[in-house]
Amino acid sequence: MKVYTQLNFGGNCEEAFRFYELNLGGKVLAMMRQDQAPGTKATSSPGKAIVHARLGIGDTVLIGNDVPASVFEKIRSVYVYLSVDSSEEAERVYKLLAEDGQVYMPLEETFFATRFSQLRDRFGVSWSIIHERTIAQQTPAPVFSAALITSHPI
Repeated sequence: MKVYTQLNFGGNCEEAFRFYELNLGGKVLAMMRQDQAPGTKATSSPGKAIVHARLGIGDTVLIGNDVPASVFEKIRSVYVYLSVDSSEEAERVYKLLAEDGQVYMPLEETFFATRFSQLRDRFGVSWSIIHERTIAQQTPAPVFSAALITSHPI
């Protein structure tokens, strides 16, 4: 069994996947337009809508397609979680994906990551970008002593 993430776009699936291919080191594995699908007839925008696309990024495959603009909604409550190999790569990717997008959490250092951000890109896809800390880099949890607890009643 395999699990894939499928992204719907409002007419710009090919543009988005080509952008991700170019800037995230991915590879478009498949791209089929409506007018290329066997046994179908184009019904809108000269058959250029994408009915199936595949993009490989690292060990992951994203699936994508266009839906009619009249029913398209930006992705909500789901993020593509992109783990990168360095803080510098996180900064590069953040700048690309944040351009003309909506930043929910600016790229910053956290207790669990040297860089972390959440944003929606210009194609409507929500991303979590992270360069994770190694276990040795993580900030230890605070230690509470009995003396501290008893001297500061709640």
